[in-house]
Amino acid sequence: MFVLLLIPVLILFGLGFLNPLWWVAAAVLVYGVTRLGRDRGGGRSGDGGSDLGNYRDYQERRDRRERWERRYSRQHRARWRREDRQDHERRG
Repeated sequence: MFVLLLIPVLILFGLGFLNPLWWVAAAVLVYGVTRLGRDRGGGRSGDGGSDLGNYRDYQERRDRRERWERRYSRQHRARWRREDRQDHERRG
């Protein structure tokens, strides 16, 4: 992926000696690629994936699951207590 992006940057840089507008185009391309890399999580692992991005995904899933469990465990706990009181009143 890096090589495929390096080739157009070098071509645009070379064309910049004919017209400086091409240098601006090369700079915009480099800026866009680096910005995209940062938005996806930054660091790279040996297999080409993003360690930081994967960890952020894991954190989001974990936090979402914890919020879900907290929210619904409270609701269920209150319902169970209410049902237990009703059962106890019926028996006693």
